[in-house]
Amino acid sequence: MNAPPKPIVTPCIKVCIVDGESGLCMGCYRTLSEVAGWTRLDDAERAAIMAELPGRPQRVRPEKLAMFGRA
Repeated sequence: MNAPPKPIVTPCIKVCIVDGESGLCMGCYRTLSEVAGWTRLDDAERAAIMAELPGRPQRVRPEKLAMFGRA
């Protein structure tokens, strides 16, 4: 019997609005190409991006973050 596939870890919080200046999603802080290719990345590639995410909000102007309650 085959085991069900392992779920893919994602930082998505269902707030999909891209900041035109930084190119980052205001919900998860991934780039559009990262979001689009997420399911094709392997676990190590996804983990590397996830490790970068905490530093990405500084690339978005604070007033924009505040609009989404992310400041």
